[in-house]
Amino acid sequence: MKDISLAALPVPDTRTAAAALDVAAAHLSPALLNHSLRAYLWAAARGTADGVPFDPELLYVAALFHDIGLVPVFDSHTVAFEEAGGHVARVFAAGAGWPAERRARLSDVIVRHMWPRVDVTADPEGHLLARATATEVVGKEADAYPSRFRDEVLDRYPRLDLATSFLACFRDQAARKPDSSAAGAVGSGLAERMAANPLDSSA
Repeated sequence: MKDISLAALPVPDTRTAAAALDVAAAHLSPALLNHSLRAYLWAAARGTADGVPFDPELLYVAALFHDIGLVPVFDSHTVAFEEAGGHVARVFAAGAGWPAERRARLSDVIVRHMWPRVDVTADPEGHLLARATATEVVGKEADAYPSRFRDEVLDRYPRLDLATSFLACFRDQAARKPDSSAAGAVGSGLAERMAANPLDSSA
């Protein structure tokens, strides 16, 4: 991945994208908001560098809402946080006037960000967001991004207390929803993988 810069990435300037940012900023903690914005940038950079055609607005809104199910006001006692987030995003997109098919795509991208692998040909936005969030949380493929670009992203959107607050959220989800993806992540050594994330050591 060469010659990637923030200025070269597509950042949607639609009314829906602006409204999604307003909603995310109103409900996410500063650390989770920065995490969501960085997730979009990692995903957009990956898609741009790898020649993966993607819908910037769809990917941007999905990134902003992908963790909103961790927020107490949108948390669900019955479904995993990514499913809850997909429901919230679908309602938001309906209010924004998106057609039913596009609303369903948005929900799918959010749900699939917790999948271990998403087929890029079937769901390019889900594929890119899943890889980007793995980069964000445990540093997977972080070294694939040029160091100057990593520094640029981290300077614009600092990680703050993400490592501790995110792990606390997942442990809470795991305790209350033992069959959830969050519980699976915690049980498979999430804390240890997060502790080794090079993005935190360089932040």
